[in-house]
Amino acid sequence: MKFKVDKDKCIGCGACQAICEEVFKIKDDGFAEASKEEVKDKKIKEDAIEAMKGCPTEAIEEDKEKDEKAD
Repeated sequence: MKFKVDKDKCIGCGACQAICEEVFKIKDDGFAEASKEEVKDKKIKEDAIEAMKGCPTEAIEEDKEKDEKAD
């Protein structure tokens, strides 16, 4: 599971980072950014989902983009 932050909705409150700093960071511009890495650890994934649900502006969502690799 991957996550993404909508920069247009983010207010930089830091709640996501406080809940799951393994996935979310507040950047120098004051807004949150999600790790581009796939979250595989169960506990970290649960924390990231909690952060997503707790975002006051609903700026976090699951990144459902698929890798466009030919099988």
